[in-house]
Amino acid sequence: MNRVVRICCWALLAMAATAIGVVSLRYLSGDPAVAPRALRLNMIERLPWFVAHTVAGALALVVLPFQLLPALRRSGAWLHRWLGRIYVVAVAVSGTCALPIALGSFAGPVAASGFAMLAVCWLGTTLTGWRMIRAGDVNAHRRWMVRSAALTCAAITLRLYLPLPPALGFTFAEGYRVIAWACWVPNLLLAEYFLRRGKAQPALVRQRFA
Repeated sequence: MNRVVRICCWALLAMAATAIGVVSLRYLSGDPAVAPRALRLNMIERLPWFVAHTVAGALALVVLPFQLLPALRRSGAWLHRWLGRIYVVAVAVSGTCALPIALGSFAGPVAASGFAMLAVCWLGTTLTGWRMIRAGDVNAHRRWMVRSAALTCAAITLRLYLPLPPALGFTFAEGYRVIAWACWVPNLLLAEYFLRRGKAQPALVRQRFA
């Protein structure tokens, strides 16, 4: 049953990530009309940052489920490494571009600080994971990339939460201030719980990935 649950969870993640990633490619047009009304002014004022953030973020999101497949890591190590490089570059671009976009949030400093902290944590966890595998510390690499994955999934949880404020009687701006933090902090806490609850890791495997 645990195996069935894991497969179902992976399938849901893959479907959600692919759907959101593909839909996000509409920003390649550079047309502010494709953005939600509340985000259009931010997109107009920061168009190159906005396009780079959404497109690179979509790429990271689509790659992520495949990087979580144990079978791919075991039997397709070369593919895991190359997809990993794509993922790290995509996060580096998307996370960096997210910072000026966050500071221009229409919902004010609370939302701006929430999204800015998400960008910083996303960059920090991903680049630390990359540094760990470059150093040959596979166990630490795995742990940091689990954290990075949780933050990448903020793109999914954000969209799950967006319909809630109007349904609960709040304005979109009021809800957006909460969602700016709620879309990623619980994800990261859940990842930490998963990492701490897991079985003791085997002795560190030292392996250099060029």
